[in-house]
Amino acid sequence: MLKFWYFFLVLCLLIQQLDANSGIKVRITHKGLDYGKKIGLEILKQRMKEESFPDWSGREKSGVGDVDYTISGVRINTIEFPDASVSLIPGIGIKLSTQHAYATISMNWSIRTWLFKDSGRATVSISGVFITAVFTMSQDSTGHPSMSLDSCQMSIRGVEVKLNGTISWLYKFFTKYLEKPIHRSLDIHSCPNIRQGIQQIDAQLRTLQVPTQIDAFAQIDYSLVHSPGVFQSYIDLDLKGTIYPVGNWTDLAFVQAPFILPDKSDSMLYFGISEYFFKSASLTYYTAGAFNITIVEELSSYFNVTTETFGSIVPEIAQYYVEARPAMLNLRATAAPVVSLQTDSFTLEICASMEVLAVLPDSTTQSMFTVNIIANASASLTIFEQKLIGSLCLNRFQLFLADSRAGFFEVSLLENFLSYVLRNGVIPAANVKLKKGFPLPNLDQITLLRPVVKVNKGYLLISTDVDYKL
Repeated sequence: MLKFWYFFLVLCLLIQQLDANSGIKVRITHKGLDYGKKIGLEILKQRMKEESFPDWSGREKSGVGDVDYTISGVRINTIEFPDASVSLIPGIGIKLSTQHAYATISMNWSIRTWLFKDSGRATVSISGVFITAVFTMSQDSTGHPSMSLDSCQMSIRGVEVKLNGTISWLYKFFTKYLEKPIHRSLDIHSCPNIRQGIQQIDAQLRTLQVPTQIDAFAQIDYSLVHSPGVFQSYIDLDLKGTIYPVGNWTDLAFVQAPFILPDKSDSMLYFGISEYFFKSASLTYYTAGAFNITIVEELSSYFNVTTETFGSIVPEIAQYYVEARPAMLNLRATAAPVVSLQTDSFTLEICASMEVLAVLPDSTTQSMFTVNIIANASASLTIFEQKLIGSLCLNRFQLFLADSRAGFFEVSLLENFLSYVLRNGVIPAANVKLKKGFPLPNLDQITLLRPVVKVNKGYLLISTDVDYKL
């Protein structure tokens, strides 16, 4: 009994760990699967049309003696799957079915009997192709999604051969002896062809950039935390969705709170990006010093940063600098910005310090004063070129004097001025960096169509259709 409870406890801990480490959820709806079926069948059709089939020969017995045949130069002219359907088998994978697929094939043929020997071209019509294939979804050792063919059954109702030659009236007698080996060859090679097509799709899934570098500061881990979940009407993929400093994959000290995607099916894909994802980004960029900004006069297009500017705001400062000198502002985050996602609201609470320095004639600097800052900003998010793009807007700003060369002074006028500096200098500079965006998990040649971004409590929801360029 003790062993049972020990096993149960370990299992619970493992489940909690999986849930905690899922920072991004991706849901493929039935609408997405239907589109995937359409694209998958087009890829299969293209591949089969381009495929070179091996030549084969054999012998069939007839009432007038043996018929030796050779078939070569086989090419698929047309192939259609008019009633193909895709469904999900919960816990297993995807089932593809077709009942009335058809195709036409052209080939070279040669027949030799004791009566005659002849050759020519032929057109083969194949009708009533029944296919049932089950594909399983899993996870490979590198965290990529993986797809394989679990089972495949195929049957063909009819094969009709039309031979073109000099004595076509006689060929009608022998076509049935060609139909049999063609039928047999299709039965043998069809499922292996489907398997090879799935292997190509699986190979493309492995091209997903699981570890993705964003910039010089940060990288994203998009690996699966467990195998895809297959349900009655959708497939869920739980990705780690953590942002780390470049070169450091050490797990963060905090974990992801569980969240559930809404029961929606209007779009092909849904991305749920948790608060945890943005918190990991905030901590990573803070640790890397990306929030530290130095503002000098040459970089400001909205205001002049000089000792005279601050002397007019703080009279106590003016007595130290008779001649106006350039000034510089060193803005330093004192903690990682606190991220909060509420319904229709994405906010950041920012704690920072700003030291204002005078640049002396010998190019050294002299500290004038240091202030502590508490600011609240709202973030708006859009999707552009497969990236999540952010933009900040300052909501609230508070200033507290920490140190001053001139002693204590009232900060209200300074607070108004620095609020202006933040809105017109610091925030635009931050938005330039945010404009680079966070790359979303994506396969080559897939484009997101009409993505919609909505902020929910605890996570961001992106709903989108996709377009795939063959």
